[in-house]
Amino acid sequence: MEKLTLTTPALLFSAVSLILLAYTNRFLAYAQIVRNLYAEYKKGKDYVLIDQIKNLRKRLYLTRAMQIFGVLSLFFSMISMLFLYINFPILGADFFGLGLLCMIISLALSVWEIQISVKALEMHLKDMEE
Repeated sequence: MEKLTLTTPALLFSAVSLILLAYTNRFLAYAQIVRNLYAEYKKGKDYVLIDQIKNLRKRLYLTRAMQIFGVLSLFFSMISMLFLYINFPILGADFFGLGLLCMIISLALSVWEIQISVKALEMHLKDMEE
């Protein structure tokens, strides 16, 4: 294995920042959807609407987990840089590995959330077809 330098964990900063921005935008969109669904729910309790609410709750929890693991990835990358800076390369490499693992988990959760989002859109399409 090549020697890990300060620049390697620093490369994750831009990628993680962009991913966290995308996750935050997704979360804000869900917040608006929840507000709209709440207004519709108060008007009348439709079975499709109740399914959408269940689906949205699951997506919100996944988005929260995606954000947490994304932030942990950045956090562990920073700790990695700290240990590399104070000349503890083994600890630096270990924390960098933890940061990569957290980012992999965050991205896997994102794929799962996308699958659930597609199901939500399919509910709308099915409702319109009927």
